[in-house]
Amino acid sequence: MELDFLKWIDHAGFLLEAKGKKIAIDPFRIRDPAQAGKADIIFITHSHFDHLSNKDIDSLRTDGTKIVAPKESADKLSGDVLAVEPGKSYSVAGISFSTVPAYNTKPERLNFHPRANNWVGYIIDTGKAKVYHAGDTDFVEEMRQVDVDLALLPAGGTYTMDVDEAANAAKAIKATYVAPMHYKALAGKDYAKIEKRFKELVSNAVILQQIQEPYYSLR
Repeated sequence: MELDFLKWIDHAGFLLEAKGKKIAIDPFRIRDPAQAGKADIIFITHSHFDHLSNKDIDSLRTDGTKIVAPKESADKLSGDVLAVEPGKSYSVAGISFSTVPAYNTKPERLNFHPRANNWVGYIIDTGKAKVYHAGDTDFVEEMRQVDVDLALLPAGGTYTMDVDEAANAAKAIKATYVAPMHYKALAGKDYAKIEKRFKELVSNAVILQQIQEPYYSLR
């Protein structure tokens, strides 16, 4: 599978090329908007500031940009916004995608990403591959139904799965490749250690190269 259609911005932010469309997922703290270019579609997984960043959305959008977000997040956005629900299939600007529930199950995390908020991850058909961006989540039962070419899973712990939990999710998901995300920006985390551990536990792991090195803290 080629990865030339995908770039990791930082944290949980990605840029994709799909059927001639430019797509952004959870863009956050883009340092060079000119390099990133404009997006035809922007996907938002939920409304936390490191996923729904109006500053970054505005740097990528044009008058024709379509934004996709769960309803709770869509209400905080302006422009051409499609509000989505978990467990549904959609099409926007010729791009097919489906939503996967994203929520916490661990007792110590339940207040961070409650299931009742109906936040989501996305499976996007880029034309070259199906990509699953899990959003902020624990290992949830719905992941067992995911069948994709590339799965992007949070692995930072505290607010989402930690690396061992992400590895367990990776083994349950039907994916050709699995990459960790949402771990480099956390203060006090040894991300090289996380990457090493993930590769040890997941036989089909890939470690993506960020186009921006992390420089900030979320704690």
